Amino acid sequence: MNPPPSGAPSIIYCHCQYAQVVPPDVKAAVLRQLCDSGLPFEAVPDLCELSARRDPSLRRLTSAGPVKIAACFPRAVKWLFAAANAPLPLDCAEVLNMRVQSADEVAAGLISPVLNPNVPLGKVTAADAPAPAPAPAS
Repeated sequence: MNPPPSGAPSIIYCHCQYAQVVPPDVKAAVLRQLCDSGLPFEAVPDLCELSARRDPSLRRLTSAGPVKIAACFPRAVKWLFAAANAPLPLDCAEVLNMRVQSADEVAAGLISPVLNPNVPLGKVTAADAPAPAPAPAS
C-alpha cells in the first residue's frame, strides 16, 4: 500500500470473505469506487479472520495514524482489533458499515478528507463481543 497523502487517513477495505454478512453488491460497488478514486487503500480479505489469527498486520494498520475502515458495525470492528492486541485509536478511527449503509455512503465517507471518529468509547470487554449471527431460515 502506498502511504496516504500527508495528513489523510489510511483507508482499509474489508472484503468480508468468510462471514459473508455484507451484501456482495455493496462490497463490489465500494471496492470499484475506491479503485476509481485513485486513493491508496489496503484491501484485506477478512478482518474477522485476521483478528482470529492475531495477524501482526492489524497492529501495523492501527499504528499508521488516522484510519477509515469499510467493514461492518463499529463496535464489532473495535472488538476485532482489540482481540488481536491492535486497539483502534478511538479519537482518529472511523468505521463505515457496509452492512447497513449504501455503497455510495460508504465510498463517499472513505474518499472524503474529513474524518468522523465513531468507534465507541470505553473499555473493550467480553460484553462488547458481537452476538452470533442468527441461523439462516429454512
